[in-house]
Amino acid sequence: MIDAREFLKAGQQLHGHKCPAMPLGLRAGAAAMNALAVARAKDKELSVVLELGDDHCAHCFADGVQMITGCTFGKGNIRKAGHGKFGVTLTEQATGRSVRVVPLAEAQLAGRRTPYFKEYRSRGIPASRVPDEVVDPVIDGVLSAPQERILSVGPEFRVEVAPRAETFATDVCEVCGDLVIERYLRVDGERMVCIPCLERPGQGAPAKSAQGAA
Repeated sequence: MIDAREFLKAGQQLHGHKCPAMPLGLRAGAAAMNALAVARAKDKELSVVLELGDDHCAHCFADGVQMITGCTFGKGNIRKAGHGKFGVTLTEQATGRSVRVVPLAEAQLAGRRTPYFKEYRSRGIPASRVPDEVVDPVIDGVLSAPQERILSVGPEFRVEVAPRAETFATDVCEVCGDLVIERYLRVDGERMVCIPCLERPGQGAPAKSAQGAA
């Protein structure tokens, strides 16, 4: 069984501050892994879909999920669905076995009633400046609560997993000289260029004159 507490210190080091949302991500990821009886991904044995969007509260949840599952944006085995929700779907790549875990709304809303939120975060005070004596009890509550009080773990289901090969094909942009993955290069006249150089004013191929186009 995966224990979220064992990943708390490393998760906080990765995340940069103490808060309850990152540990909630640890709990959600652990619940999904335990439901499927799978180990932390060393390579791409697992994949995750996070229902998070951008620039909203409790986005720290994502770092907890990454830390405990081993699914990271660097490995390319985690992605955001952009729904502005906190659901996590974990999939075992070899079999397609999947499970969705979502924090209970009641548990999340209860956090809004704590001094951590009411006296600090809701007033715009950064999480890193919240005193330990305020945030630590909230974190402990997240980590010690019975799973059924804070998470909904759905039934196992299967998805079709399309194989994705990792490409090592690269070339150099003929404008800026940066190394680029080949499929992101674009033809610009007689040159192969990266997307930023193609889109940068004055760098693209000159437009044809009216006479030349005639």
